[in-house]
Amino acid sequence: MAKMQRIRESLEGNINPEHLKQRQEAGWRIVGVEWGRETEDDTERASMTVQDVPFGTRVSGDCEHLEENPSEMQFLLSMMELIIQDISLTKVAEELNKKGFLTRKGTEWGPVAVFNMLPRLIELTPRIFASQEWVERRKRLTLVY
Repeated sequence: MAKMQRIRESLEGNINPEHLKQRQEAGWRIVGVEWGRETEDDTERASMTVQDVPFGTRVSGDCEHLEENPSEMQFLLSMMELIIQDISLTKVAEELNKKGFLTRKGTEWGPVAVFNMLPRLIELTPRIFASQEWVERRKRLTLVY
C-alpha cells in the first residue's frame, strides 16, 4: 500500500481557490483543516482536553505517534530494580537522585513522586520484563530479605 505524503501550509487571509485548484491538479487532496481566531479570554482553551505524554515515551519526530524515551526508560528500569529489592520509597528516591535522574520538571525525586510513578511502572512491567536489558539486569540483581 502506498504511503501518504503530507505537507502543512500556513495561510494568511482567505483561502485562494486558484491555489487549491493547483494543488489538486498536482495530486494533492485536503485531509484536514485547522481554524484559529483571536480571543479575549482562555475559557475555550480551558475546555480542551490535554493529555500528558505517558512517562517512558515521547512524541516522535514526525509528531504522529509516541516512541520510547531512552532516559525515562532507564529511570523506570532502575526504579524497578530498587523496588524488587524491597527498598523503601524514600531510599528509592535517594538512589535515583544519586544516579542523576530528574523528574520531567527538572527536580529531584522524592518518595511521593516515586509513589505516583508506581501505576506507570506497573503498566510497563510486562514490557520491561520481556526486554533483553531486563534479562541482563536481573542477572546482576541481588535480592535483599
